[in-house]
Amino acid sequence: MATIAKTGATRKLTAMVRDKDRFAHSADELRETQIAALNERLQEQAPRIRLLGHRAEEAGLTKVRAIADMIPVLFPHTAYKSYPESFLTQQRWDRLTKWLGTISPYPIDGVDLEGIAGIDEWIERLAAKGHFISCSSGTTGKSAMLIASQVDMDWSQIDTVGVFAWGSGVKPAQDRMMIGCAPVATVPKNSAIAAAQYAAFANPDYSRFRYPVPPITVGSLTDMVVMRGRVTDGTARPDEIAAFEATSAERGKILGAAIGIAAQAIIDNRHRKLMVSGLWSGLYAVAKAVRDKGYAAKDFDPDNCIYVGGGLKRALLPDDYQQFVHETFNIPANRNFQNYSMQELNSGMPKCRDGGRYHVPPWMVPFVLDQEGEAMVDGHGTGEITGRAGFFDLSLDGRWGGVITGDRISLDFAPCKCGNASPSIRDDITRFADLAGDDKIGCAGTVDAYVRGLA
Repeated sequence: MATIAKTGATRKLTAMVRDKDRFAHSADELRETQIAALNERLQEQAPRIRLLGHRAEEAGLTKVRAIADMIPVLFPHTAYKSYPESFLTQQRWDRLTKWLGTISPYPIDGVDLEGIAGIDEWIERLAAKGHFISCSSGTTGKSAMLIASQVDMDWSQIDTVGVFAWGSGVKPAQDRMMIGCAPVATVPKNSAIAAAQYAAFANPDYSRFRYPVPPITVGSLTDMVVMRGRVTDGTARPDEIAAFEATSAERGKILGAAIGIAAQAIIDNRHRKLMVSGLWSGLYAVAKAVRDKGYAAKDFDPDNCIYVGGGLKRALLPDDYQQFVHETFNIPANRNFQNYSMQELNSGMPKCRDGGRYHVPPWMVPFVLDQEGEAMVDGHGTGEITGRAGFFDLSLDGRWGGVITGDRISLDFAPCKCGNASPSIRDDITRFADLAGDDKIGCAGTVDAYVRGLA
């Protein structure tokens, strides 16, 4: 499978992924190069991605002359959920593959679709042809399915090491014991990131700790989402509900036991430099178990570090949960890494240690939009502004890089007190769905209708 070339302005920006000073550049300094790169991407991919071509034609967009020109062709995050759920429930792998073709720049052909036992096998067969599918957690509804190329997998591995080293100050010296405190979805992007982090930061002489829970596959995630929907609309049979509840109860027991096992592994390796990772809910539970066994900061190496992914995910924790976790594992203030990203993007925005803000890399073009996602808010480029987040990730190869998210952010174009001049995002990101109980993006309906019509 041929890949889309990163040429000209796009190559200039994406080449900064290995630059330790990549966040030193201001939005003004990058603007003309970013506009040129956005136009390169439009010209390359509009003929390849049917949904993009349709959106560009509707908007009369033939050339990008300003960053705002891209707004009509930013895809709502719901575009990756626009497949009819019946394609999953009825195992219509031919139709689901055709749907993927509406959002992919590469032809999806030559994939054997006969005799597929479930979605995980469908994903394996696509991967064998160079099409890698990841999906969101689907905690609030139908899962988003995102297609990526091998180029994207390779990029994720470079970027994840760079953003962690920059945001935490930890050098990739292969000198740490890595302990995850949460189950991780076994989607291609997560697997690629985990492998890169292990290779860069883990001491290969230490035995590898794996969180003791069954793998969370795309199939298990989508099965859960589909069953939730059937329970809600009353179409699930009593025996199916009973089986679902039994599976959930068994998984709850396994997760409960895993907390104690992870806590003991941390205690057993307390003399080593640790890299602890997970979601806040899991980290807090393991930290509490460590405390309950009589251990705390004084028992651990003073150069431990922590990698926190995602937000609270609706978990209810005490107000001091972060301090509790840091003090338990003896995490210094300059070894606390947090990253803002999402499955729809391929790059991370690490939080700086001095300013406490998430920094936007040069190849990521930020948009702060009105609630409907239809126009930039006033003051774009001149200080801090608040609105719906949109991004264009110029590193993406296997799908369109522009997305309108469900997040409300405050983006500042002024230099951060950490000394870097890149645009940065305040650490108070919220979801519109949580604020208003609903999240409607203006273009979502027309995008959904178009994709369903083609698929």
